[in-house]
Amino acid sequence: MNIKEAKEEVIRTVKAYLLRDETGEYVIPVERQRPLLLIGPPGIGKTAIMEQAARECGINLVSYTITHHTRQSAVGLPKLSEKEYGGRTVSVTEYTMSEIIASVYDQIERSHVQEGILFLDEINCVSETLAPTMLQFLQYKTFGPHKVPDGFIIVTAGNPPQYNRSVRDFDIVTLDRVRKIEIEEDYEAWKEYAYRIGIHGAILAYLEIKKENFYSIRQEIGERRFVTARGWEDLSHMIQVSETLSLPVGAEQIVQFLQDPEIARDFADYYELYHRYQALYRIPDILDGSFPEEEGSALRHAPFDEKLSFISLMIDALGQDFRTYAQTLDIQKKVFAILKEAGAKSGETGGFTDSVNTVLAQEQAVLQQQKTAGMLSREEEQTTARALMAVRSARPESYAAAQNWFRERELARKEQIRKTDLHLTNAFKYLDRVFGEGQEMVIFLSELSAGYFSLRFVNECGNEAYLHYNQLLLLQDRREELRREILEEMEL
Repeated sequence: MNIKEAKEEVIRTVKAYLLRDETGEYVIPVERQRPLLLIGPPGIGKTAIMEQAARECGINLVSYTITHHTRQSAVGLPKLSEKEYGGRTVSVTEYTMSEIIASVYDQIERSHVQEGILFLDEINCVSETLAPTMLQFLQYKTFGPHKVPDGFIIVTAGNPPQYNRSVRDFDIVTLDRVRKIEIEEDYEAWKEYAYRIGIHGAILAYLEIKKENFYSIRQEIGERRFVTARGWEDLSHMIQVSETLSLPVGAEQIVQFLQDPEIARDFADYYELYHRYQALYRIPDILDGSFPEEEGSALRHAPFDEKLSFISLMIDALGQDFRTYAQTLDIQKKVFAILKEAGAKSGETGGFTDSVNTVLAQEQAVLQQQKTAGMLSREEEQTTARALMAVRSARPESYAAAQNWFRERELARKEQIRKTDLHLTNAFKYLDRVFGEGQEMVIFLSELSAGYFSLRFVNECGNEAYLHYNQLLLLQDRREELRREILEEMEL
């Protein structure tokens, strides 16, 4: 399965294992809750899906790369204690609590949530001394004498042997106590995630043209060359920050993330070309309604790779509008909740300003607690932080003043929606003028439909052009399907 399907399987497992009966007991007994074992190439996103799954389920995540641990840190240190057996006092060896088990209890204390995921990566690459401990852990959910707390689901991950020389094969006894899931790299599944987190448009445009370079591991003489999903994501962050600071991005920087010199040079060449297309096609002008005829004519006869790059530039520019819409709406909802609670408390505190300060302090404390516990995504953390900052900056002295200030923010947000709607409509107009209802329009619609923020905007705000062309293409698909059915019947 791909990484997206693996995430859904983890979520289904969490829901099943944490289901309780009317007496409060887990429906699947803890001893029958098999650990998951995810086997897949390195850098494919196994840790990332654990973070997403835990947040979506509202539970803890404790994550370790087990190869960084010794037997002492996993099992605990030996210590002598005295016990009495049959009236006789003797010295016995006990063990301090495992660092990993202690981390689980620490996380419960931080979050005040009793359930979670304990994720151990590189489980099949442990050292010789730690291997028996890992087998015991998978079979009995214990490190030494200390058991993983009930309510914590064990998920482990490892690499296939072709990617790591340190891999150890599990025996049948161990494999019979886990649920093994094999994960393969899948660009289409990763692309959906990439749109959601805002991967740089040049990367998405390049990979749309050269999907074979999304994930690559090859052995050259004396050297292993590789490119992973993790490498593309980290490269995207570096490019975005470099562009903000007006710093150059060349092959020397790119190869630090894409550790295959050939692919790194190829992407560096494309990245330079991508910026040329940005200057040539003036996407902001097109979205604002300026349709330069001569450029449209040149684009109509351009190579297909260049058309794909143009569509990616359009999607990237619109994507910033869609993301801004979603972020602004989420912040505004949080601001509204803060002001509403402050209004309700104003009678208790004696003044609206005091009640606002009280609510802000409460929200800040909750935010800090959730950040410490790792229970928030970056988006959720930024939404709350920006909402708190907005209310602090406004400093409304009365509930009426707060309402006026909120209405002004709403007017600005609705104007932003109007502009985004206009940009999307103008994009369709331009594509129709240049390409008609050909494959370029199909690709554009497909990319819009694959994006979380674009779909959210269309579903919540609507757009006549999107609905028109989407229905038109669906009708064409149906006509083509009927035509094929008729031809098949004629052949019979």
